[in-house]
Amino acid sequence: MDNLAEGLIYYVVFLFSTTVHEAAHAWQAKRGGDLTAYHGGQVSLDPMPHIRREPFGMVLLPLLTVFLSGWPFGYASAPYDPQWALRHPRRAAAMAAAGPISNFLLALLAALLIRAGMAAGFFYAPSSIGFGHIAGTDLHGLWPALAFFLGAMFSMNLLLGAFNLLPLPPLDGSALPLAVLHPANARAYQNFLWGNPILSIFGIMIAWKIFTPIFSPIFFGAIALLYPGMGYR
Repeated sequence: MDNLAEGLIYYVVFLFSTTVHEAAHAWQAKRGGDLTAYHGGQVSLDPMPHIRREPFGMVLLPLLTVFLSGWPFGYASAPYDPQWALRHPRRAAAMAAAGPISNFLLALLAALLIRAGMAAGFFYAPSSIGFGHIAGTDLHGLWPALAFFLGAMFSMNLLLGAFNLLPLPPLDGSALPLAVLHPANARAYQNFLWGNPILSIFGIMIAWKIFTPIFSPIFFGAIALLYPGMGYR
């Protein structure tokens, strides 16, 4: 499979996973009483409402980076009512957590499908593991693409979940302290983040700098659970 084909599979995985992530935010906000995203159509696994909200971040930028580097880079968002978040900080924290949780669930689903494929004799544990290259197959036709798709689904959702949990604005993890702060302190914290948008720029820069050494043990820890006893590093 050439790099462009792999990049396009990564993009399909990115589009699906990001749609699920944002739909999870919107669904949890609706459960908590904020219908902003629901009325915007974001409580949906249809990617189109999410693409209409962020066409550059979900289509143009990730496809451009696929063609330039073989890897999609993009972003998305779900709208919410800031006044609702101020009134209900714990509900806002639950909304923030829903996105990364959905990614971990997708990674788990991919792992279960890989294990089911191994039990059926379609896949095997390869001699070496890399991001996206998680399952091997000796079958022809669409099987190598399916094996790579499931490996990409496992890897990318593990990455999206872990990256978004970093406690840095504008990532979802920056909202998790709202779950434990006193309401008055939670409001002050939210207003501080919203009143200083430059924090989001610094937050993304720091996140990219520190994420690789954080993610590596998470990735190989997950691989150890997927393939116990194989000793991958």
